[in-house]
Amino acid sequence: MAGLPQQVMSGFRLDLGPLKEPLGFIRVLEWVFSIFSFATTGGYTGYTDFTVHCSPKEGELVTASFGYPFRLSGSGFNYPNCTAPGYSVKMHLQNDYSSSAEFFVCVGVFGFLYCTATLVLYLGFQHVYRETTRGPVIDLFLTAAFAFLWLVSSSAWAKGLTDVKAMTNPQTIVNNINLCVKDKCSPDRFPAMGRLNASVISGFLNLILWGSNCWFIYKETPFHKPDHASAAVTDETGPQ
Repeated sequence: MAGLPQQVMSGFRLDLGPLKEPLGFIRVLEWVFSIFSFATTGGYTGYTDFTVHCSPKEGELVTASFGYPFRLSGSGFNYPNCTAPGYSVKMHLQNDYSSSAEFFVCVGVFGFLYCTATLVLYLGFQHVYRETTRGPVIDLFLTAAFAFLWLVSSSAWAKGLTDVKAMTNPQTIVNNINLCVKDKCSPDRFPAMGRLNASVISGFLNLILWGSNCWFIYKETPFHKPDHASAAVTDETGPQ
């Protein structure tokens, strides 16, 4: 067992050639966009504001903060008590959209880890990868599985983000607060969602990248190579 790391390192042959081929180049793009997808979603924090007018001349700004994983029911804010100045009522946003957000981030993290592992394989153990039939076949099925996961997670997160936008809209918040029927509430700042919009776009870009890479991995498998091998045998033998 002690000699196993030495055997692995002795088989390591750094070759940057695969990066010039679609197989390696697209994998690098997948690595980058996987990081971008889970980073833009997982690190998000947003703010939404509305104003409560307890008197015609004065208004108090109320700010509600929220972020990943978008369990909005756990995001609270202090609503001013107009009948008792200096006091406030603790309220919360509504609904929970953590499942779609966490699923999307999970796919991004595992996609990043898989890209890292396969890039090490491509660049350091390319001779092992292409000399065996098992490696490309496993790579093909896992890449196809990730393409499907990107489709499902990106679609789910796109729907979840639409709902998050609706529930964090200051006008929606004002409409859902019963006290605003008596008090005069007005919507203010809408949360900045450009970062989350970019995460959804990158998710579907990942779908395209992982799906298209299946073709280039397929060309490395025995499912594709026998056609070329049989054609070569036919050319060599020729008509008798």
